[in-house]
Amino acid sequence: MIKILAACGAGVNSSHQIKSALENEMKNRGYQVKVDTTMIKDINQDKLKNYDIFTQIANSNLGFDIDIPVVDAGPILYRIPAMAEPVYQELEDTIKKLDKQ
Repeated sequence: MIKILAACGAGVNSSHQIKSALENEMKNRGYQVKVDTTMIKDINQDKLKNYDIFTQIANSNLGFDIDIPVVDAGPILYRIPAMAEPVYQELEDTIKKLDKQ
């Protein structure tokens, strides 16, 4: 199981759209992923230690180095397949590099 954290400003709308899209697409590609959502302001180094990948909606400076792979997932929100596909591919490539399957 790959654990992913999705974050947006309020931790409600955009991050939940990303969660649904990533879980569905990665399942279709044969991966087991679980995506949790949060507010960007609630992220700290200890929280990130519980995840394999961080998917941000927008490039954010959290004030510390992120030690796990980061995938910019914002283009999924446009609901345009041509924009979402590179995000899904980057996530799949990142999962493969983790070698957890």
